[in-house]
Amino acid sequence: MSVAPVLQLLADLVRINSVNSSYEGGPGEAEIAAFVKRFFEVCEIAVSEQEVFPGRPNILARLPGRNRERCLVLEAHTDTVSTKGMTIAPFEPRIEDGKLFGRGSCDTKAGLACMMEAIASLKAEGITPPCDVLLAAAVDEEYSYRGVVKLCEGLQADGAIVAEPTELRCVIATKGVLRWRIRVHGRASHSSRPHLGINAISHMARIILALEEDSDRNMNHVHPLLGPPTCNVGVIQGGVQVNFVPDQCVIEIDRRLLPGETVPAVLTHYQGILDGLKTRFSDLDARMEEPMLTDEALETSVDAGVVQTATAVLRAMDLDDRPCGVPFGCDASKLSRAGIPSIVFGPGSIDRAHAAVEYVEIDQVERALDFYRRTILAFE
Repeated sequence: MSVAPVLQLLADLVRINSVNSSYEGGPGEAEIAAFVKRFFEVCEIAVSEQEVFPGRPNILARLPGRNRERCLVLEAHTDTVSTKGMTIAPFEPRIEDGKLFGRGSCDTKAGLACMMEAIASLKAEGITPPCDVLLAAAVDEEYSYRGVVKLCEGLQADGAIVAEPTELRCVIATKGVLRWRIRVHGRASHSSRPHLGINAISHMARIILALEEDSDRNMNHVHPLLGPPTCNVGVIQGGVQVNFVPDQCVIEIDRRLLPGETVPAVLTHYQGILDGLKTRFSDLDARMEEPMLTDEALETSVDAGVVQTATAVLRAMDLDDRPCGVPFGCDASKLSRAGIPSIVFGPGSIDRAHAAVEYVEIDQVERALDFYRRTILAFE
């Protein structure tokens, strides 16, 4: 059975283990970067490396347009999350029931394959787009997004499309993220004489309840495309053994930010919650640590050229052309902060990303390829 070039390309990408090297056992993006670079060299499309970490480069390919003063960026990340917990062979792509299975197939090698094939097919057909098209295959999106940060250094462009699984919807708003720790210091004592100690876990329980009450109040603060902000306590650690009063407890918090919320303001808000508890419990010693990860939200105007072009293309394809929002974050917010109006678009559902059984629908891959080609040709 013959396979469409974009599906063969996607299968080739899935076969490459590109688990982010920040995850245990992950080899990083060196092999997939070399593959992407070779692909464009064979196509005779100008391609270069942009080092982010030693041996982990972004790959940049440029297709010249009629107007060299304007540029459209197509960006997709090359790394994946860990394969832990997967119940299928992660690097053995399989086509079945109209789906292609494997780690990264949905997040986001399908989008990358479509972008690569869109540019390669235009080159092969001798078609010159209205403006330059820069494809950026970026590293490290799944951990600390250093790849797109490096890409943005000195980058000038008129619009960007970032590949993520959006089920072929034009996404103009994404939530940001703030992750940090709160640590409670107590005083150890024997469990038979708990009054001699200060139980750090008990104090942390009070903090967690206060965070939950605050989250309930935040449900009234709703963005029209993204809904309310969310706050999740995802990790808790404390105590040494059961017959000790614990002298330390720490939690890790994931707070999803709405457009307009800034990291300093949100941290100040949570410090206020702790200060309020300290006035009620004089022996509570709770300290907020420096954030582990910050990324403010994305909100692109519906009037931006890239949004207008994308929605017109979707209309012509008889697809849903209404701009929408998603609760997850991605590289688009960094491009937006660099002054480049950005949208998120790609095949597949975010529900399949990072999953035990990851797959992408083949018909969505084919339509995404068509969308990228049409958008390149329509972006004046």
